[in-house]
Amino acid sequence: METLEKEGGYLLYLRQEGRGIGLNAKMDAYVLQMAGMDTYQANLELGFEADLRDYSCAAQMLHALGHSSVRLLSNNPDKAMQLERYGIRVAERVATGIHLNTHNESYLRVKKEKTGHTLAI
Repeated sequence: METLEKEGGYLLYLRQEGRGIGLNAKMDAYVLQMAGMDTYQANLELGFEADLRDYSCAAQMLHALGHSSVRLLSNNPDKAMQLERYGIRVAERVATGIHLNTHNESYLRVKKEKTGHTLAI
């Protein structure tokens, strides 16, 4: 994770691949996706949860920096829920932009429909 102090706050970036299943399993998930499964179905087929990412380290960093609330730049509602669970108040959730095209439209729709991502599609 990297931090960048700006205007009295911090930008935290978690270096996470996929949905927390590891790179080898992620490659297996891609094979299943090419066969027609969506990203969540592929993870489940491989015996994983749909999304295994954990944001406790982000909460720990924020606590260490003396922050108890954040403006969260994310379309993912799970990030907000996890931060709240770890004692970080999400004062505002700011949706990030997307570049919708024929190659990612199905993927983005699945994220919106299955996990409530705030995507303008």
